[in-house]
Amino acid sequence: MEKVKHHHEVKPYMNPYLAGFLLGLVLLLTFFITGRGLGASGAIKSSVITLVGKISPANAEASHFFSEYFGAHSPMKSWLVFEVIGMLIGAFLSGFLSGRLHLKVDKGPQIKTYTRLAFALTGGMLFGIGSQLGRGCTSGAALSGMAVFSTAGFLTMMAIFGTGYVIAYFFRKLWI
Repeated sequence: MEKVKHHHEVKPYMNPYLAGFLLGLVLLLTFFITGRGLGASGAIKSSVITLVGKISPANAEASHFFSEYFGAHSPMKSWLVFEVIGMLIGAFLSGFLSGRLHLKVDKGPQIKTYTRLAFALTGGMLFGIGSQLGRGCTSGAALSGMAVFSTAGFLTMMAIFGTGYVIAYFFRKLWI
């Protein structure tokens, strides 16, 4: 018996200039509605704080860092948590509607899948640590900072892209 493949037509990507413009509008609306810019690392922080509070409430209460987050409201009621949930739902819907929703690992011919995943995990962890040390992720520190003409926002964006270009030089052969 022959397998029947169902092909869903993959739609082209959005024009990057239009996408950038729309992202700018979302950022503007976020400032207008919430009084703050975009950011995702705060949602991760709220999740970790909640997890620590559930696993070890006594240690969380005794810790100066953790205890300041537990009060009248749960850390999970942060608007950033809802922003990230909405972002995940939107990404899923976008992938589904455009025909790009499937599990795959993008990689070059010179790298094995598990190595690619290890690099992705390591990079994500380093970026997460850096976002906490820098008091925000690229969305919060760079985009939102640049939107209010913060010198730190512009410096952060230059540091992120500059470091990315330098690091990419050393790993480029894995992708070519």
